[in-house]
Amino acid sequence: MGRVLTIDSPVLRYDDQQDRTLETVDGLPNYWYLTRPDDDQLPSVTLSRGINPLRPVGRKDDQRTPAILLRSSPHKVGSATTPWQDEFAPDFGYILYHGDNKSRGRDPSRMLGNARLIDEYQKPHTSAGVAERLKATPLLFFKGVPYNGHAKGHITFQGFGIVERVELITQYDEENKAQFSNYAYNCMIMSLAREHEGFDWDWINKRRDAAVSLERTHELAPWAWREWVKGGAGAYERVRRRVSRRSLVPKVDQRPHPGSQDDKTLRTIYDFYEGKKHNFEALAAEVTGAILQRSGGRYSFGWITPQSGEGGIDYVGRLEVGSGFSRIQIVVLGQAKCVIPDTATNGKDIARTVARLRRGWIGAFVTTSYFSEPVQLEIIEDSYPLLLVHGARLAQEVTKLARASGQSIAEYLTVVDQRYTASIDRRRPEEVLHELAGLPIALPAHNGSGPSSLSSA
Repeated sequence: MGRVLTIDSPVLRYDDQQDRTLETVDGLPNYWYLTRPDDDQLPSVTLSRGINPLRPVGRKDDQRTPAILLRSSPHKVGSATTPWQDEFAPDFGYILYHGDNKSRGRDPSRMLGNARLIDEYQKPHTSAGVAERLKATPLLFFKGVPYNGHAKGHITFQGFGIVERVELITQYDEENKAQFSNYAYNCMIMSLAREHEGFDWDWINKRRDAAVSLERTHELAPWAWREWVKGGAGAYERVRRRVSRRSLVPKVDQRPHPGSQDDKTLRTIYDFYEGKKHNFEALAAEVTGAILQRSGGRYSFGWITPQSGEGGIDYVGRLEVGSGFSRIQIVVLGQAKCVIPDTATNGKDIARTVARLRRGWIGAFVTTSYFSEPVQLEIIEDSYPLLLVHGARLAQEVTKLARASGQSIAEYLTVVDQRYTASIDRRRPEEVLHELAGLPIALPAHNGSGPSSLSSA
């Protein structure tokens, strides 16, 4: 095996020198060395933009794009250059990546990066034919990470895959205080288990070589890519990356990076509810709805339970999947804990919520802190249907909701808080399947959670 990339580890040095001869720079693996082409005359593979297609090779009637590299810069979230927040979950075979439109008044489908990804999605990535899928371009994902006190110059490889679904969404430009349209790409990350978790860059180099046939490059592709080309959508669950041994999320990944915008947001949330912790339930209900609705279901808020104690239930909602006769409705029981962000969530609180779940119901637990590994392990091993939202995810979701509504974090929290008292009701959870009571906590009319067809864009 040649030069190999592995997901998340190790951190790669991505500096401005672009020296392709050094294996390491500043004690870290050198990105430029790992991705250097076989032909010294070819340019280096840069990540200068968010979406970076490599130069096509071959005849005009039989061209192929060797790869499209996508880079996300979390440290820029909320800035004019990155007014969105990508979501990375490569161990679960999923990445949500936002396109390259950044301002209002533009057709997002005409932006170069969006146009390129939409073209891949509409043709080879969702094609029913093997011959068409053979021409597909692999997507390679990278994420900028802070390292040794530096916000820039370091990246990690996040895997490879295809666009599985495209959504037209509304985003918020913090700098210009305006909403704008963009595309969000739900991408499937493919397994590297057969390759012992290593992505061999030789495949991309051979795809860059016009003298090597497409069929020959296909023979060098990872097993999951070849299996997908052969089976299409029917092979998704066979080729999707799933790392069960890494399902536990460490404490450091459940808390925002110190000093980051998410860290400031989480502190703002905690301080806002000081002295009125019960009111946090309204925010938890809204965050739960945003997450479930973005997954493709239709979430409806029901009510907040009285403080007198419902034993593990703070709010009730309903999730609907399917439509018409082919529809199922699911009771959602939620618990909210606004505690010191540095304190682990109490396992007894989790147990109380789980104990209230009936067959076919699901639970949600939203906290400003984090979940210890023993608590996570118990949930995983016992297969509890429980949505866990830790402090870092809470901060991210609140930021998205605030931006979608055109408000600051403080303004958004105030609006949600004003609905708290009117949303309280004492009812049996199963009643949410028949009707909704109380004053709904309204999600933004269009916050990117609902799918939009490309044809209507």
